[in-house]
Amino acid sequence: MPRSTLVNDEPCPVARSLDVVGDRWSLLIVRDAFDGMRRFGDFQRSLGMARNILSDRLRKLVQAGILETTAASDGSAYQEYVLTPQGESLFPVMVALRQWGEQHLFEPGEHHSVLIDKHTGQPVSTMAPTAKDGSVLTPATTEVRKLT
Repeated sequence: MPRSTLVNDEPCPVARSLDVVGDRWSLLIVRDAFDGMRRFGDFQRSLGMARNILSDRLRKLVQAGILETTAASDGSAYQEYVLTPQGESLFPVMVALRQWGEQHLFEPGEHHSVLIDKHTGQPVSTMAPTAKDGSVLTPATTEVRKLT
């Protein structure tokens, strides 16, 4: 996203990221795009949100370079919304949110959707940040070097 269009010029990457995808609707649209949704009506049916809110969030995601509009794949007059490479790079963020929710927001044995590796048919392993040597990093073993 070009710097001139940023709402937040804070030097924190988390704050800038939240300006772009930090609301519930935007992340759910991205989730649905990862699940193969491409059309306005499909997003609306899936999310049950008002047309004006959906239109606004889609516009913002296109402006941010996360989605792009293309001609409908079936040759109709509709347009479709597809993830750009920048949007696809949100995949680890979505997986991390999913896995955090699985660990903390469901009772033991409570059913929920599961992310499956298509090649093995098995659930995706829990993600964790790792050091160059492969050891798992924790908040205690990392620090943010802030600008002074």
